[in-house]
Amino acid sequence: MKINPLSLFVLCCFVPLALAYAALKLEWLPSGSSNHGELLSEEVKLADWQQGDPKQWTIALNYPKECSEVCANQLASLDNLYVALGKNQQKVDVAVLTNQQQVSANWRQLAVSPELKAGDLYLVDHMGLVVLHYPYTAEPEQNRLIQKGLLKDLKKLLNYARSS
Repeated sequence: MKINPLSLFVLCCFVPLALAYAALKLEWLPSGSSNHGELLSEEVKLADWQQGDPKQWTIALNYPKECSEVCANQLASLDNLYVALGKNQQKVDVAVLTNQQQVSANWRQLAVSPELKAGDLYLVDHMGLVVLHYPYTAEPEQNRLIQKGLLKDLKKLLNYARSS
């Protein structure tokens, strides 16, 4: 039995296309995302970002005047987040977005952004663009898991930056 080269060529082209079409139509591909934070629906860029020397990524806490216990809890956890970065500390900065005078002497302070939710953590790139949002929950264990997700996302982003 001899196979015609033209029919073999058509078969080799048609079968992968048919499988790809079936995979899309029958939803065989996974639909989940690998990030733990929530992508912002609209672009938010921090205005006074270029003051100082921004690092590759920044963990930012939105701390307006009316925020009380929630922001205090998140501010206390920022130290632990920074320590948990380990060898990546030189690539990541921590900032507090506030209009108050002295909230924390440890971290860089920037102006509050009204588009951001009070007491939540945000991941900001080196250009001042807010990329991911990590909401605060009142339950300490759930909040700890959210912060672990932030660290995983951050380590993944740092690895991508190193490889490119």
